[in-house]
Amino acid sequence: MKYCLVILLTSFFLNRAAPSFDHLSDQPNILLIMVDDLNDCIEQLGGHAQSLTPNMTRLAKSGVIFKRAYTNAPMCGPSRSSMLTGVLPHHSGNFYQAPWFNNEVLNNTRTLMEQFKQAGYIVSGTGKILHHLKREVWSHFENPADYSPTPFDGQNRLPHPNVPSPFSDIGWVDGSLGPFINLQGRTSSEGKPLHWTTGNPNMGYKPMNYIDDDNRDLTPDEVNAQWAAQQIQHFANTSENHPFFLAVGFLRPHTPLVAPQKYFDRFPLDQIKLTVIKSNDADDTHLKMAYQDGDVHALRFGKEMFEAISQAYGSTEAGLRRWTQAYLACVAAVDDNVGQVLDALDKTALKDNTIVILASDHGFHMGEKDYLYKNSLWEESTRIPLMMRVPGLTKPGGQVEHPVSLIDVYPTLVDLCGLSKETMKNEKGHPLDGHSMKPFLENPKTRKWAGARAALTAVYAGDVTQGNPGLQHYSIRTQRYRYILYNTGEEELYDHKKDPYEWFNQGGKSRYKRKLNKMREELRQMVHPYQLLGFAKLK
Repeated sequence: MKYCLVILLTSFFLNRAAPSFDHLSDQPNILLIMVDDLNDCIEQLGGHAQSLTPNMTRLAKSGVIFKRAYTNAPMCGPSRSSMLTGVLPHHSGNFYQAPWFNNEVLNNTRTLMEQFKQAGYIVSGTGKILHHLKREVWSHFENPADYSPTPFDGQNRLPHPNVPSPFSDIGWVDGSLGPFINLQGRTSSEGKPLHWTTGNPNMGYKPMNYIDDDNRDLTPDEVNAQWAAQQIQHFANTSENHPFFLAVGFLRPHTPLVAPQKYFDRFPLDQIKLTVIKSNDADDTHLKMAYQDGDVHALRFGKEMFEAISQAYGSTEAGLRRWTQAYLACVAAVDDNVGQVLDALDKTALKDNTIVILASDHGFHMGEKDYLYKNSLWEESTRIPLMMRVPGLTKPGGQVEHPVSLIDVYPTLVDLCGLSKETMKNEKGHPLDGHSMKPFLENPKTRKWAGARAALTAVYAGDVTQGNPGLQHYSIRTQRYRYILYNTGEEELYDHKKDPYEWFNQGGKSRYKRKLNKMREELRQMVHPYQLLGFAKLK
């Protein structure tokens, strides 16, 4: 019944009055796949030697992968709103998790979905695309973001019952990891019976059956993969000439890191290799100075998660083994979901006229610098997977080394599809900040690109700043260097040619003085005309 309703709704959108464009039948379709909190733990990026991502790998090999792609804000909300409105955080003041549609600049700028809908596309989506859903920007939107499955006691969502304190004390989202288990007979600390559930208070809770991997309901990610695959088949069978923009957003490997047992079995705990970590690596860094006044909990959270998981499992190594196993399991699970959608597309004639783009909203630390979270300005938090396949343009196996960022996605897609680059609804909006990556898609080695030499990332310094661009923390990443400026005046400089793990902060070294000055000036130009407090406080 539910699928019939989806078909009826889709048919309505296909047959309703739409703008008449002579070129619509020739326009390429768009398939956008978003994966939440995915760092470089995929085979093509080499973030972890044990990662298993055959489907994302085959997509990357079939087109172009950007080896140095970065988020513009390493938190879900501002990253996605920036990417999908084409406006950098310092131009909108949207640096953190406030709904994008409550921001005057972003609300008066057309989203990527609105731009395609205005051009006559059928714009459908499901899962987590924007952090805050506004259905009006879509022709049809199926399932809101759902962070479950989670254990449920009839009133509260809880962490996985096998996770010890103090890590479980963090809560059901970030303090939970492990394979699905049969909860029959299991109770909460208050003696209430537990069962798996999906949903949330806004969309309602739905019990999820789990006996074992062969007798269970689908996870939300699996439901969205199935729906997207069905939509692609429907588009392939329709006789209408309207192109489509289809977006599917997968939650894993966002916490809670829960997945079917079969994915954990692929990564035996006693065989887990930890990411490359240097002892006392945080000693020459300055994030701790940025949160010492206690204003932003999310700036401290990575350190707190690291300490909590170390205590919960008896040692840092044991805790990180558990985390790494769960993260890799969730990455493998979402890779299967990606594969289901790609298979559906590649089995139809739509493959020859559909642009496929896969991206994450930001990275995630795996214990480097005693940190286990996102929302830092270091490589592990800011680097993202980004890959594109454009029929008739990209050649298989392309690899781009020049830094780009998510802000470049919007202008790239409108360029490839010949859409208007005018995205402001009125004078309160803001024009596109990024640049089309089409030159890299044509020639991954090209040096002819109108975009910036560096990728810009901002981290929120707290509500006390009221979104003032000059009061935030910033980083820029060139092909060789990373420069970080906190609003406290502390700086970090990393030379990736000599130091790919960012182990040695060269910010205070005399031999890097000229480079430091150059990177300072580059950051100044990128955030102009705003005057950064960090520069005024330079030590």
